[in-house]
Amino acid sequence: MTPVTPPPIPKAKGSLPLLGHVIPLIRDPLAFTASLRTAYGPLVEIALPGTPTVVVQDPELIHAMLKNNTLDKGKFFEAMGEILGGDSVVTAAGQGHRRKRRQLQPAFATPEIKRYVDTMRDEVTTTVDAWQSGQTLDVREAMVELSLNMLAKTVFGGSLQGETFRQLRSDLSIVMTGVGARIMLPSWAAKVPLPFNRRFDRAREGVRATVGRAVDELRASGHDTGDMLSLLLHATDSETGEPLTAHEISSEIITLAVAGTETTASVLSWVLYELSRNPAIEAGVLDELHQVVGERPIAFGDVMRLPYLRRVIDEALRLHHTGFLVTRRTTTETRLGEWILPAGVELAYCQHAWHRDPELFPDPLRFDPDRWLMATQPSPSSGYIPFGTGAHKCIGDRFALTAMITAIATIVRRVRLELRDGQTVRPVARATVRPQTLRMTVQPRQATTAPLVA
Repeated sequence: MTPVTPPPIPKAKGSLPLLGHVIPLIRDPLAFTASLRTAYGPLVEIALPGTPTVVVQDPELIHAMLKNNTLDKGKFFEAMGEILGGDSVVTAAGQGHRRKRRQLQPAFATPEIKRYVDTMRDEVTTTVDAWQSGQTLDVREAMVELSLNMLAKTVFGGSLQGETFRQLRSDLSIVMTGVGARIMLPSWAAKVPLPFNRRFDRAREGVRATVGRAVDELRASGHDTGDMLSLLLHATDSETGEPLTAHEISSEIITLAVAGTETTASVLSWVLYELSRNPAIEAGVLDELHQVVGERPIAFGDVMRLPYLRRVIDEALRLHHTGFLVTRRTTTETRLGEWILPAGVELAYCQHAWHRDPELFPDPLRFDPDRWLMATQPSPSSGYIPFGTGAHKCIGDRFALTAMITAIATIVRRVRLELRDGQTVRPVARATVRPQTLRMTVQPRQATTAPLVA
């Protein structure tokens, strides 16, 4: 039988000389990637400077791509490693990734996460206590600060205080904001001595210097502080037995802060937004918290006993996923479905667009936590993989979910955040997909319980 030749991979329209599709990707990346799903088939080629890029749009092919261990992590992660000044478990590929993952896995094991919950909850409580009734809150900025505080206290055990912590927070904010733009631009653009580039470079080196000093001080003291930093200091290479260097630890923490803080903050912002828009769903969350947690502070044992709140977070991760373009690169001739791709092809998919596909999720723009009940839950081959899959699945998925459940459970029992009448909140793609502007008014919860203090 003569083998059937697959159709050629179509090329997306609108490419410009030299720039390719950079302009629509910068102007409105979410609209551009969404348009690809409706205009083209399972694969479509877009033009980016330096290399052909094929956007994968079929669920089966996306799963196959993510589970193919011969693929490199691709341009996005490679650029992130270069921009942040060092490889990490997030940006490394192949054997390097496997080695780093084995080193870091103990820091994200269940016993460690169990110890982190009290720290997370205390940071949320401190944050909410500082809000004033009637205050207009920039929710995303508040959630970025909260997420960073939770991460910093988990990593450093509260050792960064005062001006040092404020400077770290400022530097990380600049780095997180600038990473997305840096990745989209050609590498030569980062070398132009513009104010944006100088500010980014200073902030990146400031973060690395702060983390490096903390590493050196803890290593010199020999103390086991019981925090994540201490665990990383005791991690060793499974092949050589050598400990991580200060530079390697700094790289892991910087990448964790950039990747984890921004994404956690965005999901928390979207959950609070949707609870304000959907009073019945908010009431369901509060009722479950009353039944399971009662008047006491949330503890680690509660995290897995709040299925409705988990569905709310799952639905936020679907409708408002923070992932923009996830990449891989072929290192050898690679079969993907019907197609055989040569080495050196960039592959990418957009989680935000994929999670809104009406063929995968009926009425996709409706926020509906009950779509995750067992009878209607999508199959594993469908369009929901919020933390990725395969060997490169997010190492911090349980950490992130625990932080989000702890934060929402603590916030909503203390205050209600209300949207202003007529406010429209749009998603925008930077390093992650986040709310462009989300301002809400703080109102005290009509509590029937005692103050939620540890």
